[in-house]
Amino acid sequence: MEAFIAASAAVDEFLKRWKGNTGSERANFQSFMRDLCTLLDLPHPDPGEGDTTQNAYVFERFIASARVDGNTDNRYIDLYRRDCFVLEGKQTGKELASRSQQNAVNAAVAQAERYIRGLPQEEVEHGRPPFIVIVDVGNAIYTYSEFSRTGGNYVPFPDPRHYEIRLEDLHKPDVQHRLRQLWLEPDQLDPSKHAARVTREVSTKLAELAKSLEHNGYDVERVASFLKRCLFTMFAEDVELLPKASFQNLLIDIKDRNPEAFPHAVKALWETMNAGGYSERLMQTIKRFNGGLFKGIDPIPLNVQQIQLLIDAAKADWRFVEPAIFGTLLERALDPRERHKLGAHYTPRAYVERLVMPTLIEPLREQWGDIRGAAETLLRQGKTDKALQEVQAFHYQLCQTRVLDPACGSANFLYVALEHMKRLEGEVLGFISELTQGQGVLESEGLTVDPHQFLGLEINPRAAQIAELVLWIGYLQWHYRLNDRLDLPEPILRDFKNIECRDALIEYDSREPELNKNGEPVTIWDGISMKVSPTTGELIPDETGRAKVYRYHNPRRAEWPAAEYIIGNPPYIGARRIRSALGDGYLQALRGVYTDIPEHVDFVMYWWAKASENMASGKTKAFGLITTNSLRQSFSRKVVEKTLDINSDCSIKFVIPDHPWVDSADGAAVRVTLISVDSNKAPGIVALIRNEEAEGSGAYKITLDNKSGHITPNLTIGADPGEATCLSSNSSVSCVGYQLTGKGFVLTQSQKEEHENEWPESVIKPLWSGRDITQSPRKNWAIDVCDWGIDALKVSSPSLYQWLLTRVKPEREQNNRASLKERWWIYGEARNTFRPALIGIETAIATSLTAKHRVFVHLDSNSICDSTTVMFALPGAQYLGVLSSRVHVLWSLFAGGTLENRPRYNKTLCFETFPFPKMSSDQSEKISDLAEKIDQVRKGQQAKHPDLTLTGMYNVLEKLRSGEELTNKEKTIHEQGLVSVLRELHDDLDRAVFQAYGWSDLADKLVGRPGATTPLPDKPAEQAEAEDELLMRLLELNKQRAEEESRGIVRWLRPDYQARDAVQTEVDIAPKAAATKTEASTSKGKASFPKAIPDQLRVLREALAERSHTTESLAEMFKRKPMKSVEEGLQSLVAVGVAEYDPETQTWHTV
Repeated sequence: MEAFIAASAAVDEFLKRWKGNTGSERANFQSFMRDLCTLLDLPHPDPGEGDTTQNAYVFERFIASARVDGNTDNRYIDLYRRDCFVLEGKQTGKELASRSQQNAVNAAVAQAERYIRGLPQEEVEHGRPPFIVIVDVGNAIYTYSEFSRTGGNYVPFPDPRHYEIRLEDLHKPDVQHRLRQLWLEPDQLDPSKHAARVTREVSTKLAELAKSLEHNGYDVERVASFLKRCLFTMFAEDVELLPKASFQNLLIDIKDRNPEAFPHAVKALWETMNAGGYSERLMQTIKRFNGGLFKGIDPIPLNVQQIQLLIDAAKADWRFVEPAIFGTLLERALDPRERHKLGAHYTPRAYVERLVMPTLIEPLREQWGDIRGAAETLLRQGKTDKALQEVQAFHYQLCQTRVLDPACGSANFLYVALEHMKRLEGEVLGFISELTQGQGVLESEGLTVDPHQFLGLEINPRAAQIAELVLWIGYLQWHYRLNDRLDLPEPILRDFKNIECRDALIEYDSREPELNKNGEPVTIWDGISMKVSPTTGELIPDETGRAKVYRYHNPRRAEWPAAEYIIGNPPYIGARRIRSALGDGYLQALRGVYTDIPEHVDFVMYWWAKASENMASGKTKAFGLITTNSLRQSFSRKVVEKTLDINSDCSIKFVIPDHPWVDSADGAAVRVTLISVDSNKAPGIVALIRNEEAEGSGAYKITLDNKSGHITPNLTIGADPGEATCLSSNSSVSCVGYQLTGKGFVLTQSQKEEHENEWPESVIKPLWSGRDITQSPRKNWAIDVCDWGIDALKVSSPSLYQWLLTRVKPEREQNNRASLKERWWIYGEARNTFRPALIGIETAIATSLTAKHRVFVHLDSNSICDSTTVMFALPGAQYLGVLSSRVHVLWSLFAGGTLENRPRYNKTLCFETFPFPKMSSDQSEKISDLAEKIDQVRKGQQAKHPDLTLTGMYNVLEKLRSGEELTNKEKTIHEQGLVSVLRELHDDLDRAVFQAYGWSDLADKLVGRPGATTPLPDKPAEQAEAEDELLMRLLELNKQRAEEESRGIVRWLRPDYQARDAVQTEVDIAPKAAATKTEASTSKGKASFPKAIPDQLRVLREALAERSHTTESLAEMFKRKPMKSVEEGLQSLVAVGVAEYDPETQTWHTV
């Protein structure tokens, strides 16, 4: 963007024309905006087009705005600029900062937010506009931002003190520049982008200095403490807690005149900062900082080059260092084991906000809206003192609200929470100032949102210390922004002990190192130390970096500090990695005290369980966690279900089931679930990612599609697969594949040919993995001697015995499970309870455990399918057909979980709950014929073209269904795979299966549509509605079958096998049966209308969120029909921009 400053005379002319103008809004608004564009050298809005998709920058941009009652209003945005802003114009004619003028502005903001939520999909492909602008013609311009572009809460920009631009402020070059950027480069106004760059530069300088000092032989901890004091001193001078540039000038003076004096001069300064008093060096009185940061001062002598690095770091503007990422980068800079990660990606601030906002800030802002509305009611009644009391009471409550991060790291989540609570506090104090003509601001009395409210648990001592520093820097930054100064009571820093360095999950009396049989401490890789591989040049684990494994005495559940809100991002450790990452002793202690948690859950679920306990005890109102995206899988889902069971009034408020994330520990890209649980039962929002756009630094700009309603433990709206019951009819005929646990069991084709004549023919079997099914078959073979005794094996086939002895046994001896060491020639999981189901059948069915496309194939029944597959002992092709249909695939996507972004087939949830259709002989024959043709076409074409894969074929099939153009490579796959033939066969199969269920009405809406084998995130509304209906019908059919089975009527899939022995011996976690649902009892009658005005507004707001109401229908909900109080409450909701009145229908509805 080119630099531009409007001439002072031009600004004067603009002010002369417009300042104080009292004409009508309709007559003046567009003229005012054109003049403003001319003044700031901005393009003028374009003429409107009949095709609204062409109206990227226009006045009166049409939008159909949806209401909660299902109706739509035809509205017009006063001025719209795509990807930049929604602008609403007013001409209040009111005095600036008066209550009536502020109410008009608030109502305009709410209206603009509603327009943004209602923008059509084509307008938000790259995200929603980052700005709302309100123009009070002749008075002022107000700016609000939301840089995540997801349409969340828009907050005053740049902060509550400076978001109002009065017309005379247009003389200021920085204001002109801000408005021009808002028009032309709005994302450049995102302070986190500039701050991130500054923070990276500073961290790099600090890392260079730390490395230099460690090279000089100084202890790592001493270096870290020294540099933390230095950087806080740099910050203090930039926010004028110390005289401006005083530390930087001191460093320059020492470097130029006497470098040897450095430790003495700095020690003297820090001692003065600790105690307060007169500084000889700075020749000024210094405030008392205290707080523990400047205790035990022991500065390190620096040479000239090292002092220069400090000077370079001090030159940065520390007012704009970004605390949300500073902690992570500082931790990496100061820890030699972490330093290699300094250039790695960090968790972007926008990602953190996506959890903090719905969990913490939105509830607080809802409360603030109710308080503002109550104040408006009281002001209309002439009760100014009571209005002030309501607002002051909310401010007091805000300053006592505690937020806990039980895995806080370097406090990036806590800082973002602090910042947004400081923003909210600024608005509250602004209101108090309006009510008291500036006399009622309470900051001088010490009542303020500060670090004591932000509590953390962190096991890493260095990270815990950095967390405290981050919170203080963040707090002081915001205090400075809101007040333009830092006139704080002393001591400036206080040792609140709000960050505790301890384990978040267990407490214990003592621990001792675990010893091996030689009496030496058992150690594991510390999970941090890395080295450069001599082979690849890449970083690999450094096995010399070891951590001791401990045994814990009297372990018990840890107690968490009381907090109204819990947020956090616990460690990403999968269930299978907990033992190797933390040691046997820790895992034993953990599972010993959390006996109610399934053993096979990821580490994060223990944090979930603790947060749930705190909510059940009434300590916590809401919690939000980042979890692995396996949350919907059976074991983790059991923990979620338990939360909703023991907290009967709680509900999932917000969830993004599959979100890109950057692991702050190592910068790795992962997929996670963001989830927020509230202690009140209410509809929630499931946000699905429709579009991801890489932004660099590992971050993605995402576009979300939101769906509202009751969120189930499966993280979906509506039907809950957890209500489905496992059916006896489907029992004992499915199993996860064999887990070989030994590479020596696997033979290549050449090895098989070499040994097949000397080994028993029956022990060499075809080997299939999930990859062999979905990609190109590798044609490997497996040795299967699971039904052999070791003595028989030695006698019958010594050669085979030696093969296993030398290739399997050494590997098994390293395994921790005693049974695998003792029975080393037998598979780790031999599936002995499933093997009988394969006897007497020639073919079986298999699918990959995780795969992009859910496809099923026929295989020989003697095949060894490994643990990346699921096997089905169903010989009839009609079952292959039903499983391959979009009816079953949709159910499996609905009921199963995901691994990364690939659907996972959980046989308990996806197969054992699935109600097969009751097929006539003709229907069964038709489905069998189509299934066999599909299987034959695929296998035949793969035999002709060995590089052809099922994934490739179904990728092309999906493109054909969506109408996308094929690339040259895809055209080749289309020809080689006969994909159009495959498409036709699948469509015919889907129709036949729908007909077998008697649901041909849904076939017309779904057959041939994309998403038949893989999740389709951006599906048309008609298709989504039909799929929801299909799932509801399947769930109802499941309930019918379960009811039949309770009466002894079982529709066995293989009665010849199952009915003979129908007891299932392999135990899986089964979904709970559907609970009986009853209508809420009405015997208690109507509720009383609350006495407190904020509570009145809350119940009215919640009622309007459900549907539109007349004044009378709202009053009818309560005893004694309080028409007057309801009318007053509704007027207050309108005043604060929460509700609107439709004179045509005489109804009220939310904005």
